[in-house]
Amino acid sequence: MSRPCTVSVVIKALNEERRIEAAVQSALAAVAEVGGEVILADSCSTDRTVEIASRYPITIVQLANPAERCCGAGPQMGYQHAKGEFIYILDGDMKMLPGFLPAAVAYMRQHPNVVGVGGMVVEMNKESLEYIARMERASGHMQPGEVDRLDMGGLYRKAAVDATGYFSDRNLHSYEEFDLAVRLRVRGGRLWRLNVESVQHHGHDAPPYALLRRRWQSKYICGLGELLKASWGQPQLRLMLTGVRELKLYVAVLVWWACLLMIALLPPEVSGKMLGLLSLLGLPLVAMAWKKRSLRKAVFSVVSWSFNTAGLVRGVLQPRVSPRTAVSTLVVRQEEHKTGAKQV
Repeated sequence: MSRPCTVSVVIKALNEERRIEAAVQSALAAVAEVGGEVILADSCSTDRTVEIASRYPITIVQLANPAERCCGAGPQMGYQHAKGEFIYILDGDMKMLPGFLPAAVAYMRQHPNVVGVGGMVVEMNKESLEYIARMERASGHMQPGEVDRLDMGGLYRKAAVDATGYFSDRNLHSYEEFDLAVRLRVRGGRLWRLNVESVQHHGHDAPPYALLRRRWQSKYICGLGELLKASWGQPQLRLMLTGVRELKLYVAVLVWWACLLMIALLPPEVSGKMLGLLSLLGLPLVAMAWKKRSLRKAVFSVVSWSFNTAGLVRGVLQPRVSPRTAVSTLVVRQEEHKTGAKQV
């Protein structure tokens, strides 16, 4: 007998055969607590991700055109097929933890102006330089209380998302969660992070410089520039400019590059040209080495800034299609929603 679909858990995945089984099993256990469905939004995986997921009673949709693969396309695919009153986005390398969905649904029912709720993320990979750098940049939005975004996954009120026109911008290669957050907040919605563990995240175990190279190749690094372009002239622009702290850093890097270029273009006979160039090149390294008490971390920071600044420029120059245009999908497996739990 069919019951109300309270939560649609959308698992976005690309080549996650190592962890997809745990993600699907945890999602099915989570929706069993509140009533709902699980949807795998696969971005044309070339490994056994879809084969493994097909063993379970879930809906599987796949991107029709691999060329449209990006971070924004996955959640939007799942949203297009979701029937739930609420939608939760789960990465394919995550596991949902018991107890979060009932607490989040109950909180949102008690607070109608709250349109999104996250929980505490349990990070399993704490050794990589990329993770260390991210944690050093982390601000209050990963702590319990009212937040300005729900990075690493959240439960959203579908009606509030519907009012914005789409779940995630299909053009974005990153920052899709922040984009959704500012579109919801500019309409008066509030976001909250509960002091309840929601997911385990295994993260990337690739070497940090290899990860930067991979993000350049996949265009992940273009996300901020794409977000800036998408927000320009829109009501959420102010929230976007004030909320992305790293944007100021990357603008500063652009100024640094411009100063280096100006010095490099000086005539060779100008006294002190080489000294000025070397001093300006070394200044960020010296400053970061002093701040972090580590030359290794300092070098990674400066290289990462440069990659991300180049990605910002590249992202601004990327062509866009309307984010309200549906993402073309193939339905690999359709699971009818038949089971549920007591209403929360």
